[in-house]
Amino acid sequence: MIVGVGVDVVDVARLERALTRTPTLAARLFTDAERAGDRPVDSLAARFAAKEAVAKALGAPGGLRWRDAEVVVGDRGRPGLVVHGAVAEEAAAQGIRTWHLSLSHDGGVATAVVVAEG
Repeated sequence: MIVGVGVDVVDVARLERALTRTPTLAARLFTDAERAGDRPVDSLAARFAAKEAVAKALGAPGGLRWRDAEVVVGDRGRPGLVVHGAVAEEAAAQGIRTWHLSLSHDGGVATAVVVAEG
């Protein structure tokens, strides 16, 4: 059963400006693994969109932290989600057992769709 759906878009150039303006921002938004390998900014923007989409799928409760929703790369490059901390607690409270994630970026825009399944 689908518990929630979240969608978000991020302007890649806007995120790039924010990351340049505030050098510590990347460490606040992304896990070490998400930042590993000098990922291009469009890839980071898609990951940020995924974090926003997770919050929307959960109904945007307070107390969520950016690094508590982590985008991982699975078999054949397929993106997935691992949740920690407050996000994991809220997901458990809502009966969410499985996350589905789709990421895309093109034309200066990054998009993420998240489906939370119970």
